[in-house]
This record gives sequence, C-alpha cells and structure tokens, in this order.
Amino acid sequence: MSESKTVLGRKPLVFSLDNHSLADSLAKTKSVQRGKFDVRQFPDGESYLRITSDVEGRVCIVVADLSNPNAKYLPLLFLVETLRELGASQVGLVAPYLSYMRQDRRFVDGEAVTSRIFAKSLSQHIDWLVTVDPHLHRYHSLDEIYTVPSQVVQGAPALAQWLKSKTNLLLVGPDSESEQWVSDIANYSQHPFVIGEKQRFGDRHVEVSLPNIDAYRDKTAVIIDDVISSGQTILECIKYLKSKGVEHIQCIAVHGIFADDSDQVLIKAGLSQLATTNTIPHSSNAIDISPRLMTAINSMLQLTRSDFTGEVL
Repeated sequence: MSESKTVLGRKPLVFSLDNHSLADSLAKTKSVQRGKFDVRQFPDGESYLRITSDVEGRVCIVVADLSNPNAKYLPLLFLVETLRELGASQVGLVAPYLSYMRQDRRFVDGEAVTSRIFAKSLSQHIDWLVTVDPHLHRYHSLDEIYTVPSQVVQGAPALAQWLKSKTNLLLVGPDSESEQWVSDIANYSQHPFVIGEKQRFGDRHVEVSLPNIDAYRDKTAVIIDDVISSGQTILECIKYLKSKGVEHIQCIAVHGIFADDSDQVLIKAGLSQLATTNTIPHSSNAIDISPRLMTAINSMLQLTRSDFTGEVL
C-alpha cells in the first residue's frame, strides 16, 4: 500500500497555534478533524506543551499565522517537533501569513538576510508549507529559500468573490505594484478601477496620488491592498480621495497586521468599512479564505513520503 493511501486512511488532525477561527473553518469542511493540546507558561516564561490527541500514524496540520513571529516561533517549533516525536506521519504547516520575507538581500554591509535564515530553519521542522500571498519581491517562488514542498494560495479571488455581489464601486489600487491583481479583481467583479502612484520616503512616510476620478465621485471607493501593516499607504489614499470629493470610502485587504492600532487610525480617517480575510485574526475578518486553503492542503496530502525525503518506496 502506498504511503499516501496509508496516511489518508484517517482524517488529518489540524492543530491551531493561534488562529482558532480559521482552524474551525477548515474543520467544518469535513476534510480534517481538530487536534487537541494543552499549553501554558511556567512562572519564568518558559512554555509547557502536552498533546492530548492520539497522533501516531496521523497526518498533522498546524495552523499558525506568523505575524509578529518572534513570540510565536518557539511555541511553533515545540508543537511540530512534539508531533513528530509522537509518531505523526506528516507534519504540515499552514501559515496564512508568512513572515520574514521582507529582507531578501543584503542592502547594507553586515545586514542579516533574514528571509533565508528563517526559511532554512523552518524547513527543517515541517514536511510541507501552505501560505497565502507571501511577499515575493526579489524571489520568484518560495522554492528559492524553502526546501520543503509548498503551495501559495492567492487571496485576490477571495476578494473578488466578496466584491462581486456589491454595486456602484470604484476599485482603487494604491500603487503600480497592485495594478495586475487589482485589474484581475476588477475584471471578475465587474467594477471600474484606478491605479495610484506611490512614493515612499520611509517606513511611515509615503505619498499617494491618483488619476482623474471626477467621473466616479458618486461611487463608493474601495481601496485594495495585499497587506496593511502601518496603514500609511491606505491613509494617504483616504486623504487623497476625500480631497477629490469622494464621500464613501472602504478598504479591503488580504492580510491585516494593523501595527500600532492603525486600524483605528484608518476608521477615524474616514473609512466606512474595513474588511480583511481571516489569515490573521482581527475584528475586520469578513472574507473566509479556508475553502481555498483546503484545496491547497488537499494537494499537499496527496504527496507520498518520497516527495518529502527523496526515498524510493
């Protein structure tokens, strides 16, 4: 019997490090079951972990968004390595948001290329990786830095599906980098769109300008971005749109990090709605990415042990 048939004999177990609602959504597909574990901290800050599900011979999936990763990485390693020690047949990671992709080269002498270091370390502990819209800037694919099989789920189709049922919208891409996927979203959802120009002067200093939008003043402007961190780009878009007489402004994004309570800043600046997918838990989560994640997970589950290790079965 092949390895894939053996591991698929029972439903995979999904363990949630932090994104419990997304793990629940995956479990509702009936393709996986929830795994259980106990975790707490000792008074000195060290972690205690005990897995209470029987994982021997089972495929195990760990769901962990890796925003603010420094506090999450050790607990993640403790969980995946314990699953291995207890006999899990596969340990896959679903990281809806994948961190440490920003530093993809040494810009200044002496800098750490953290994307490579992080990928090398994480690859040693998992059998496969599924993520959503990683920040591939100078890398062409995750295969350049990750040594395990990976699947990238695109967030744009989920945004497009959510927008398709809405009317009288103008989609706004904040910069040229967003043009291709904003145009695809517009084509699917059948809304007009404009693309802005952005100049960045620092992590928190950007300027955004848009083409003439006089013909769209009566529409609700929906700013679309892949990730909102400091929120400065979105904030500048809001200011520009308001200066041109646009009264109704919304924003949707795949990943909502919202550093320094930037979500509240954006709401106060004039957003009537802020919506994100549930890659990172937040009150703005309105778009469920789990069906698309489950498709990618199922493709990973079809791999055999030889795909992971190079062994001939």
